[in-house]
Amino acid sequence: MEKFLQEIVLQIIHLLSKTGVSLSTARTFSEIVVYLLWIAFSYLGYYLTWQLIKSLVIPILQKSKNKFDDLLIRHRFFRRLSFLTPTLLIYYYSAAILSHLSGLSNFIINLSNAFFVYIVILLLDSILSTINDFYERYDFSKDHPIKGLIQIIKIIIYIFGGLFIIATFLHRDLNSLLISLGTLSAILMLIFKDPILGFVGGLQLIFNKMVSIGDWVSVPKYGADGTVLEINLTTVKIQNWDKTISTVPTYSLISDSFQNWKGMEESGGRRIKRHINLDMDSVHFINEDELKKFHKIQILQPYIKSKEIEIERYNKENHIDPSIVVNGRRMTNLGVFRAYLKAYLANRNDIHKKMTFLVRHLQPSEKGIPIEIYVFTKTIEWAEYENIQADIFDHILAVVPEFNLKVYQFPKSIDFK
Repeated sequence: MEKFLQEIVLQIIHLLSKTGVSLSTARTFSEIVVYLLWIAFSYLGYYLTWQLIKSLVIPILQKSKNKFDDLLIRHRFFRRLSFLTPTLLIYYYSAAILSHLSGLSNFIINLSNAFFVYIVILLLDSILSTINDFYERYDFSKDHPIKGLIQIIKIIIYIFGGLFIIATFLHRDLNSLLISLGTLSAILMLIFKDPILGFVGGLQLIFNKMVSIGDWVSVPKYGADGTVLEINLTTVKIQNWDKTISTVPTYSLISDSFQNWKGMEESGGRRIKRHINLDMDSVHFINEDELKKFHKIQILQPYIKSKEIEIERYNKENHIDPSIVVNGRRMTNLGVFRAYLKAYLANRNDIHKKMTFLVRHLQPSEKGIPIEIYVFTKTIEWAEYENIQADIFDHILAVVPEFNLKVYQFPKSIDFK
């Protein structure tokens, strides 16, 4: 091929010399013309290579059961591979065609080297992207994502590829170039601070199993509350419940606090922790009429009977004078109300009995005495959980007056009237 190209150059020189053009001008002109034709031929080589791959190789790969080659096609591996044909044609035959234009020949060869490195980088990029997508097809990838690792490898490849291209044009060895860049390490650290912190944070998140793809997380500092879609080198992508997307810096999940609801989802129960404030002025010892009324509440009957026996025995053993209200032990409407809430919740089929189950007092305040419900539902599904919680507190608010208690709330205009 070299002899054929050189022969064409000589033929053009011979034709030009007959017209009276000087030998040096004829040689320069002929080499440039042949080289431009060679560039056109190289592009034709790219076109034919791509058409051959597209019409023969890709259809065969698409019919195979292996999904890896399909991902290679998606990430344009074969399209980028076809660019090697013109690059290699230009690289190997530039010196033969431009034999008397050594400066231009060397420049084009260096340019071909740079483009060859660039194509190799793109091919490696396609392979790494394919590996990541292929890996994410498996369920364990959610707990151990490698996207951050893939991204840091890509950055290293692009950096070294860029340095190699610079070394090619400067005619310097890559090692000496790296040594000279050592003085710029502080600047490079500053430029790549976020990727480095993100990479470190991503590794800690993955290996400590702090968060996985698909987890429900809440990051109050960034207003993010939803499902983790992606863990990248520098950011974690979270789809909020309103379908918006929040991007949170990866390292912030290490340096700042966040809440992962995965434990709740795996436990099979979701916590209800809510209280109502009761007016303390409505709390009193129950009288005989109230006791008769409470005896008729079916789920309270076991409690009332056992409590009556317990109190009567205690007062007899301690010779209590019942004529004074504060002597001995007596039942209060608030205590009976708490017992009712326990029985009511225990009779519900949607409440976990094997998980924490509390009906308790909180610290009284100027807003009354809080009675807190601390139980777990048997479902973790959000809408169903909210329905259960609403049903419980609808019932509680409606039943409070039956125990001669009042819910505390700030004065309304009707109170002043």
